[in-house]
Amino acid sequence: MPNSPSEPPRPPGAPRRIKVQRRGPLLVEGPVEVELEDGTTVSSDRFRVALCTCRRSRRFPWCDTSHRARSGGPGDGPGDGPAPKD
Repeated sequence: MPNSPSEPPRPPGAPRRIKVQRRGPLLVEGPVEVELEDGTTVSSDRFRVALCTCRRSRRFPWCDTSHRARSGGPGDGPGDGPAPKD
């Protein structure tokens, strides 16, 4: 992902856009500052960041595409994946 947007910069005061994906990260227009559960903050000056929603990322809260290794089914939750083989 390049560090410069192909779109014009967001005007000051304009709402920040967040794109929700069913089986992927939240894509947030940057720059962003994220407050973690323990109160620490991390920031990125990129024009768009991917925030991990599956908590499998080794770079949490940033997505490292670890969710792609998941072999879940349609609901992508516990018990929704393929049946175990005997």
